[in-house]
Amino acid sequence: MQKELLKNLRILYVEDEDDVRRNAVEYLKRIAKEVLEASDGKEAIKIWGEEKPDIIITDISMPRLNGLDMARYIRSKDQDVQIIVATAYTDTDYLMQAVELNLVKYLVKPITKEKLLSALSQSVEKIQDENKFTVQLSEECRYNAYSQNIECQDKTIKLTKNELLFMDLVAHHISRTLTYQEIEDAVWPYEGMSQDAIRSLVRALRKKLPEGAVENVSGVGYRLHSYSA
Repeated sequence: MQKELLKNLRILYVEDEDDVRRNAVEYLKRIAKEVLEASDGKEAIKIWGEEKPDIIITDISMPRLNGLDMARYIRSKDQDVQIIVATAYTDTDYLMQAVELNLVKYLVKPITKEKLLSALSQSVEKIQDENKFTVQLSEECRYNAYSQNIECQDKTIKLTKNELLFMDLVAHHISRTLTYQEIEDAVWPYEGMSQDAIRSLVRALRKKLPEGAVENVSGVGYRLHSYSA
C-alpha cells in the first residue's frame, strides 16, 4: 500500500554535492511520481514555493542556506509537507532542532536505500489521509488522484490514460494555469502533440466533469477549478 501511495507523491531532494544528489535522484525517480532537485536551501525554498512537493529530503550542511534553516522557514508556512533531514553529524543540538521542526526523520550519513525507504515509509504513513489526494470538483463530484477516478456520489467515472495524465497534472497545480507546452510534455512526452489534440482531449474530458471544472485561459492553457461550498 505504501509503495503504491509513494507513486503518487512528489519529492524534493536537496543536496549540494552533485554526485550524491544525482545518485539519489536517479533512485527516487524509480519509486516516486516526480523528483525535483535543489543544490542549496535558497533554491529549495523557491522550488517548494512553486511546486509544493509532498516530501522534502535535505542535507543540513549546504552553502547560502543550511537545511535546518530552510526547513524552519518552510515549516513556518507549510505544516503538511514531510521533511526528512540527512547529515553526517549526530550533534545533540541538531537532534533537538529536528524534533522542534516536526521532521519525519533525522538520517545519519551514509544514507543507504534501506534508511531512505524507512524514512519515506514513515512519511507516507503521515500523509495517508485520502483527502490529500482529492480535489473537489462540485458538491457531488471529486477527482481522487490515488484511485485515479472521478467519483460522483455512488458513481465512479473511469478515465483514459491521457485523461488521467492531464487530470493528475492540473490537480497537482491547482492554483495556476498550465501552459499548452507543459500539458504536451506531461501527456505526450515523446511524440509531442498539437494544440488541437489538447483541445480534443479536454473536450472529451469535460463530458465526464462537472460544468466549469476545467477552464481555458485563451492563448495560455488550462486550469482546474476546485469547488468550495
